[in-house]
Amino acid sequence: MSQPDAAATPSARIAAELRRRIEAGELRPGDRVPSTRAITAEWGVAMATATKVLTALREAGLVRAVRGVGTVVADRSPRPSTPRARPTSAAAVPPAHPSRADTDLTRARIVAAAVAIADERGLAALSMRQLAADLGVAPMALYRHVPGKEELLAAMADDVFAEQPFPPAERIGWRARLETSGRLQWAMYREHPWLAQVMSMTRPLPTVRGMAHVEWAMAEFADLSPNVMIHIAVTMLNYVRGTAVNIAAEFEAERATGISSEEWMQAQEETMELILRSGHFPMYAAALSDPTLELDLESLFTFGLERLLDGIAVLIRPAAG
Repeated sequence: MSQPDAAATPSARIAAELRRRIEAGELRPGDRVPSTRAITAEWGVAMATATKVLTALREAGLVRAVRGVGTVVADRSPRPSTPRARPTSAAAVPPAHPSRADTDLTRARIVAAAVAIADERGLAALSMRQLAADLGVAPMALYRHVPGKEELLAAMADDVFAEQPFPPAERIGWRARLETSGRLQWAMYREHPWLAQVMSMTRPLPTVRGMAHVEWAMAEFADLSPNVMIHIAVTMLNYVRGTAVNIAAEFEAERATGISSEEWMQAQEETMELILRSGHFPMYAAALSDPTLELDLESLFTFGLERLLDGIAVLIRPAAG
């Protein structure tokens, strides 16, 4: 393998070294590549140079951005293409002659198709007309199974809760239950970003599986008053959903611009570097110069969840004692 050209620019030399690590298998598909901060720390270059390195690797198809994770090594193995039978335009209309009879419809099929649209195209793309187009039926056929959009959204949320069944009901301690419940919900939001837009604390959807999930989470709080118990339950739901709203916002922003959150942050780093040079923001400067810093939605969720559980422990300690 040829060595990097000594006359090449710093970003080209660093990109060549990272390419070598990838091609040698030192960095495998799915592994995180050094972040811009890690590159600046290892090679002593500016943020702008580090940004150029990752941009070059991305343009070469060697890395890709993963929402909530960062830049990882891309899997370049060939994959067979799967043709999509469904239209991708939100403005698509049902065919004049549906490909399957309306009588073949079931509520389960309708809900599954609606979840697929929301997952792939966002909640804004989901309408009864678009759903009928994807299923190849007349729009009115849907209403025999789902009365309207609100009922459809409730059924979609209910199905998503079914994807993350809670563990058996043995006693594992209140804190382990709440943490398990919170992480199961977080997994739902990561898999289905639109869910955060559907769930509401002021106008909650009647989802039987969601209610069963909360009942399981609260099963070891029998000594608390119902008022305290319901406040703990709703506070936990609101914390996870409130953090997950950022996943939904990023999903929509990436679809609209084609730019990932990491790419957007990299584009701001040169400006941020100039601001920090003023010396007026020592906390930011110390944090952003730390090559070990990992600040993303995952770390924020975990940190906040642990602190929330610490606070609940203080609340219930007198009752437990």
